[in-house]
Amino acid sequence: MEPAAGGDWASLISDVVLVTLIFLNALAFVLGTVDEIVQQFGPQLDFILYASVVVFSAEYAMRVWVCVEHPLRRDGHPLWSRLRYMVTPLALVDLIAILPFYFGPGSGIDLRILRVLSMLRFLRIARYSSAFQLFGRVLYRESRSLLGVLLILTALLLIAASGMYAIEGNVQPEAFGDIPSAMWWAMATLTTIGYGDVIPATALGKWFAGLIMIFGVGIFALPIGILSNGFAMEVNQRNFVVTWNMISKVGLFSKLDASEIAEIMDLLKSRHLPKGTTIVRAGDVTDAMYFVVTGEVVVKTGGQTLRLGAGEHFGETALLAQDLNMLSAKTATACDLLELDAHDFNYLLTQNTHLQADFKAIADERLKTK
Repeated sequence: MEPAAGGDWASLISDVVLVTLIFLNALAFVLGTVDEIVQQFGPQLDFILYASVVVFSAEYAMRVWVCVEHPLRRDGHPLWSRLRYMVTPLALVDLIAILPFYFGPGSGIDLRILRVLSMLRFLRIARYSSAFQLFGRVLYRESRSLLGVLLILTALLLIAASGMYAIEGNVQPEAFGDIPSAMWWAMATLTTIGYGDVIPATALGKWFAGLIMIFGVGIFALPIGILSNGFAMEVNQRNFVVTWNMISKVGLFSKLDASEIAEIMDLLKSRHLPKGTTIVRAGDVTDAMYFVVTGEVVVKTGGQTLRLGAGEHFGETALLAQDLNMLSAKTATACDLLELDAHDFNYLLTQNTHLQADFKAIADERLKTK
């Protein structure tokens, strides 16, 4: 029931079917609001909606049933473990997405509201989308900063509405006769949307409105900056962890401390190569080593053919001795690689003289075993 891991074909097929059904359900819901399409394809659209509800209901029941198999929920009582799972965000989205179907027309609830709630089924894509999960992590990480901006915005909204109520209340009682009514103008102005349906009539009101507009531009730039910085931090952190794991596993760098590995990370260059690209040719003088971030690379050396995937590396002997290369490497799929060339590696040695002896010893050992 979890998103597919590598080699888990049953889970992968389940993911593909459910994601496809989510998109079909969203499409059927949108097209179902067009009368001309409903008249022509109404039964087909209803079938998609009903079939998806049946599948989603069965999936929800199965998730609730098997959630106790999750390592974090095995220790507790099965009943309480399932109840705790049912109040998690993704489980609540799953439940709210199917409930409107069971209420139905006989519940007395406006069908338009039920349809909008049904549209929450599309949010179930968050279970399979790394982009949705990244956005959720950023919101959680920056929740305090965003809450602070929200409080500042609320205070500015009240100040703007109160000011226009005091200035324009007697002149335009229908628009600014009370503070709640003035909040509509304040919100439209602070967000820089400016519908123009309500505008100040007095000179003082216009001056005050101009001041609020200036504050509005600054205030609404804050959450954008917070979120963009949060995304950058999250992506950099993920890339840091992935790169750190790859470098620390290389025998050549296994004896380096954290600061030295971090210095190597700063020297890495990112390369994206399409399928079928020759990276290294046998017999050429190699001048770099490579780490595979995504994709697969076919490496031929010593009569063997190796297929290297994410987290693996090749070409490190070029960093120890500038001799003819004995391997060839070619991308089997589109690949993202990290490259550490000999020039940068030599620069690293000149800046850290104590590393020279360590790498010379490693080089001597490698050359003896060749």
